[in-house]
Formats: sequence, structure tokens, C-alpha cells
Amino acid sequence: MNQEWSLDKLYKGYDDPEFIRDMEELPARIGAFQELAANLGQGDPKEQLIAMLKAQEEVTLFRRRLFLFLDLKNAADSADEQAVAAQAKTAMINSAIKKDIAAMDKWIGSLSNLQEMIDSDPFLKEYEFRLHEKQKEAAHLLSDDVEDVIARLNVSAGWSWGNLQDHLTSSIEVEYDGGTTNLPAIRNMAHSHNAAVRKSAYEAELAAYPKIADSVAFALNNIKSQVNTISELRGYASPLDMTLEESRMTRATLEAMLSAMRRYLPKFHEYLRAKAEYLGHKKGLPWYDLFAPLGETHRKFTTEEAKEYLLKHFRPFAPDLADMVETAFDNAWIDFYPRKGKSGGAFCAGAPFLKQSFVLTNFDGSLGDVVTLAHELGHAYHNHNLEGNRVLNTDYSMPVAETASTFNEVVIMNAAIAEADGEERMALLENQLQDVTQIICDIYSRYLFETAVFEERKSSFLFPSRLNELMQNAQKEAYGDGLDETYMHPYMWVCKSHYYSPDLSFYNFPYAFGGLFARGLYAKYQEEGETFLPKYRALLKATAVSSVEDVAAIAGIDLTQPEFWDKSLAMVAADIDAFIAMTKKKD
Repeated sequence: MNQEWSLDKLYKGYDDPEFIRDMEELPARIGAFQELAANLGQGDPKEQLIAMLKAQEEVTLFRRRLFLFLDLKNAADSADEQAVAAQAKTAMINSAIKKDIAAMDKWIGSLSNLQEMIDSDPFLKEYEFRLHEKQKEAAHLLSDDVEDVIARLNVSAGWSWGNLQDHLTSSIEVEYDGGTTNLPAIRNMAHSHNAAVRKSAYEAELAAYPKIADSVAFALNNIKSQVNTISELRGYASPLDMTLEESRMTRATLEAMLSAMRRYLPKFHEYLRAKAEYLGHKKGLPWYDLFAPLGETHRKFTTEEAKEYLLKHFRPFAPDLADMVETAFDNAWIDFYPRKGKSGGAFCAGAPFLKQSFVLTNFDGSLGDVVTLAHELGHAYHNHNLEGNRVLNTDYSMPVAETASTFNEVVIMNAAIAEADGEERMALLENQLQDVTQIICDIYSRYLFETAVFEERKSSFLFPSRLNELMQNAQKEAYGDGLDETYMHPYMWVCKSHYYSPDLSFYNFPYAFGGLFARGLYAKYQEEGETFLPKYRALLKATAVSSVEDVAAIAGIDLTQPEFWDKSLAMVAADIDAFIAMTKKKD
């Protein structure tokens, strides 16, 4: 089986004639779209609208192929100078089109008879949700010249600061055990069965961060300052309000979810204290043991075994999901192993126009890594269900982005726990509780931290010491007495790439949303059986053309009411009670 992904469906390399041709043609393709945009309002509005959307479809496909190839090359090797140079070149060229897209969106916002146009044309009907969304967004657009300046400056501002964080965290050398290793590898040791390894790896990780903390702090400060400025210029009350609108989600839904999370935090603190006591800790769980595996299972998976494990549990649920997973393994969609220069963590990049996705992991064979594969392949399944949508109808918002991925996790872990007993059952149940604790306690701490950074950045620069303090405060509030305060992770802001996008703020609460929403959907599946699957596929397809609330309504769920969130969290609370009972039996 392959160890690295194949990008041949995009381009066979930098010397591929198609890549060379597309790089050369990019300015002309963008120029053709700009020419159409320059003539907006000078002809029949309906004909112009159709022409502009079709032109945007064409240029979007062209750009996505190029940019995806370069992004994936850079993620696989941050030292790839050709990728970095080509990214800088294409970003500068691409920034010019944003002014014209903004002008197009503003023009759409001015169309008084838009619904009449939509109702009279099947092509426009497919873009009904998008067109109305653009009308709503038009109220926040600035003048054409200002939009142009924002787009152009972002190349050397927000995106560059984000690239700096990615480069520093992927290339930093961590001193460990008489040698050096990389950050993804040292962080993977948190899952070791050896307690001494977990603690020493944690200490080595924290000791490495000061080497890059100042530089990364500048990146974070400048990105958040930029977002503060832009959200204010656009007339939003805060970056959070801007994020919620971009997320197609109401504040009522967010507050209903967060309030439910806060109500159940003490239950997660019980789990953390029980795990701490099981491991012999008296003052709560130290950070380095958050991911300590429990139980007697020492199973390590090869990639082939991971594939068979996933197929075994996915096929009874959804045969089409299992078929896609098999294709992903067999056709080199996945880049598995950590190496120097490779991005840490894991992600899935969709390419619906190729009818596939690209998955990056840092696989070391643990059950957690198999679950990570399931998670990322859930994103791929989500993308698979969008393949029938039009090109501009394939982008879904952040909250629903984690739905299929977390649903996959629930399917895998619930099936595995059900077939296990004894120490293996404890290991699997605790592994699942680790993951849920991340999307409740850790995600809540990240939400609190980012909220505080945005607020303080309005009036002051946050040096590493202050960022560490804010991170620890957030961790204390979220983890409570479940965490040993003498062993926390003040540098979590350095290694989490989610903070470093100028276009995507608060990429934290969507994980909690996805985790709880998926568990609620899984409960529906348990109640309804096979009749649920068509709703699930329809729901995933609708995520790109509906609000979050309307997506949930397909499954009969009202997200603004506390009952749904409490029901999802009650399922987890039952698992926590079962885990605590197991730890007491062990005593």
C-alpha cells in the first residue's frame, strides 16, 4: 500500500506540461472573468447574471486545480521551494479577482427582481440559496477599491503570517532522547503506552516552543488585528458575528450549544479525575496524560489493518461509504506517515471535480490514528455527496463541516465498543471519551482563548507570556478540577493552525457542533435504521445550499432548542458513568 498520496490526477509534477500551461494561462483566465465583471449593468441583467455565474464556475475550477496542487505539495513538504514560490505567484495573481467577485456580489445585491429571475430559469434556480446569500452579504461589502486593497494586501499580510506559523511548526527541531525529532512526531508520543515517554515528550515539546514563540506571536497578533479591522470596516459587531454569518448559523444556535456544554462540563471533569486516579495522580490529570491509553490492548495497526478495520464497521452502516474508503486506500488518496517538513495533524482536502479527496495524516498505528482516518474519510464522504452539486455549490460552512467526519468516528467507536469486553472495552470506551473531551473541554478552551485574544488585540500587543496566560486561564475554566494545574499546556496557541487564518476565525466551536450534531444524528439512525440513510445523504448534500438550521431540519431537529444538545451530551454522560464504574471495579 502507498505511504504517500498521489497528486497525478491534479498534475504529475512541476514539469508536467499541463501544470506549466495552467500557470501561464492563469492571468488570462482571470482576465476573462474581469472583463465580464467590468461590463456589469450594461446589458440584460438576467443574461449577465447567467454569464457571470458560468464564467465564475469555469475560473473556479481552473483555480482550484492549481491551488489545491500547490497547497498539497506544501503540506507534504514545507521546504518545497517550488511550491512556496508558485503559491506566492498565484496568490498575487489571484488576489486581483477578488475585487471583481466583490463587485459581482455587490451587483447581485442590487437586483430588485432577483427572485423573479431565479424562478424563470432552471440554471439560476440551482443557485437560489447562493444568490440570496450574496444579497445578504452585499450589505457588508466595501467599495471596489477597498475590496481590491484588502485582497492584495492579504497576500503579504494574513496569509503570509499563517504560512510563517505553518513553516515554523513543521520545521522546528525538537531535542529528545539525545537526538532531534519533529513536532508531529513528539506530539504523537502523547499516545504512548509508556508513562515516562509521555511525560518526557511533553517536557521536550514545551521546551522547544520558546525557540519560535516570539515569531508565532507576531503572526497571531497581526492576523487577529487584521480580522478585527476588517470586521469593523464591514459593519459587524465583532469577528464572532462575522464568523456566524459566514457559518450560516444563528447566535441562538451557538448559545444553545454552549450553554449545554457548560452544564455538562462537571461531568467531563468527573471523567478526567477518574482517569487521573486510575493512573495514580492525586490532583487531577496532568496534560501529558490526557491521551494516555488505558486497558490492556496494545494493538498497533498497519495501514492495511486500518483499512480492514474501517471497512468492517462501515459496510453494515453504508455500503457506499465503505466503497469510497476502499478506493481511498487503494488509489493513493492518503499521505500516512510523519516526516520532517510535513504539516502536523490531519486534514482532508476535497476535489469534487475529480470525484476524490486528498487526506493527510501523521499515522503511527494507534487506535486513535485509525479513528483520525475515519474522521478525515468522513470529510471525503461529505465531499462525495456534493459531487452532484454545481461547482459553486460545493462549499459548506464551518459548523456542518465536522458532521460527517464525527459521524464516522461515532460509527467506528460505538461498533468497536459493542463487540469488546473487559480491558479491551475499557480501552475503547476511554479512547472515545478522550475524543469527546477534546471537542467539549479543549474546544471550549480554544473558543474562550480566541475570544480573549480578539478583545485584547483591539488595544494592545499580546506577547508570548500574555498569550500563555490567556491559554492557561481558558484551560482552567474549561477543564476545571479535572486538570492538574501544575502540568498544563500554555503553548497550545503556537501549534494549533486553526488560529492562523485571516479568512476563517473561531475554527473551534464547529468541532463541538459537529461532535454533538453527529451524535444526535447517530441516535436518529439507531431509532430509524436504514430509512435514516437517505435523509443523511440529503442532509450532507444540502450543507452547501442551506443554513445550519435548515440542514438540521431535514432530520427533524431544531438546533435553537436546548433539548437536542442535552440529549446528545446525555449520551456521553452515560459513557462517562460506565467508564467510572470500570475504573472502580479495577480497584
